[in-house]
Amino acid sequence: MAKSNPLFVYVGTYTHKGSEGIHVYRLDLSTRQLEFLSTASTESPSFLAFDPSYRFLYAVNELGTYQGQPGGAISAFKVDAQTGSLTLINQQPTHGSAPCHASIGLDGQYAYVANYSGGNLTVLPIGEDGALGEPSDVVQHHGSGAHPKRQTRPHAHSITCDPSNRFAFACDLGIDKIMVYRIDERPGKLVAHDPPWVEIHPGAGPRHFCFHPSYQYAYVINEVDSTLTTFRYDQEKGTLVEIQTISSLPAGLTVPNNTTADIHVAPSGRYLYGSNRVHDSIATYAIDNRTGALRLVGHESTQGKTPRNFCLDPSGTLLLAANQDSDSIVSFRVDTETGLLAPTGHIAEISMPVCVKIVTLS
Repeated sequence: MAKSNPLFVYVGTYTHKGSEGIHVYRLDLSTRQLEFLSTASTESPSFLAFDPSYRFLYAVNELGTYQGQPGGAISAFKVDAQTGSLTLINQQPTHGSAPCHASIGLDGQYAYVANYSGGNLTVLPIGEDGALGEPSDVVQHHGSGAHPKRQTRPHAHSITCDPSNRFAFACDLGIDKIMVYRIDERPGKLVAHDPPWVEIHPGAGPRHFCFHPSYQYAYVINEVDSTLTTFRYDQEKGTLVEIQTISSLPAGLTVPNNTTADIHVAPSGRYLYGSNRVHDSIATYAIDNRTGALRLVGHESTQGKTPRNFCLDPSGTLLLAANQDSDSIVSFRVDTETGLLAPTGHIAEISMPVCVKIVTLS
């Protein structure tokens, strides 16, 4: 039997409490254990994204000031396929404060960044060597939302390309909208689609967005009011139609000040997972394959405080949760039949983990 390729885990962190940047681990799927390998020094790499070939990794530097100017940055790294180690290629300003999310187009030619405090989006070309060029587009959002403190202005929180690489969907927490753009690849521009946005219910605060593997459905997790919204997706038209909104918390439970963070669909397409902060849990939902609608299955404690991002391994049998305020990455076994999670007892200690990615490099 051929030996399977090794799995590597990359952890983005906030660096103001001791971390030095991006931490690299080797994952043993049979034991669920993480072996620390190396660290790539960079300031507050709060979200990580790989190019389609996994030769390069991009990390937003969630800063308010970069090189003496207002705004954050994004860093490009070369990935060593044998050791998983990272070598810095270059950095570019994002022309928006506190960049919190990045995605790479499916052709690997552009990086797309959401700047939270700046309330804008940035597009940066990627060279053949993985280097980031100067921004080819910066798109400013406008407006406000219903929440008197969280939604006084735009807060771009994520940007996700569709599988055709024709459309991009940007969740803006501050204005309760998913902004929809057509991707003009040659000049690297985001062009407002028709319609230019999908409105979420007032006070929702849309944060992260993902597609079902069939690309017939899409899901958004709403940070401010702890809900998830399900959409039917038309790939040809690039349009979303809302079909359901459901709580991220157990039925009938009110958790003051709870917020949500991340959302992922299992590789099988049968289950969806979302993270709660304050309740400190991962919610599991079964997906109706005929309608895309969600049905709550259960909640599992993340064994720590403030789970930010989490991820599933390619087989869908392991979930890693990043507990930002208890300085831990916790491993969970996934029951692929029921979708339920069970902690494995394996915990990696790391200062302020906020993003975790599992990849196969070779």
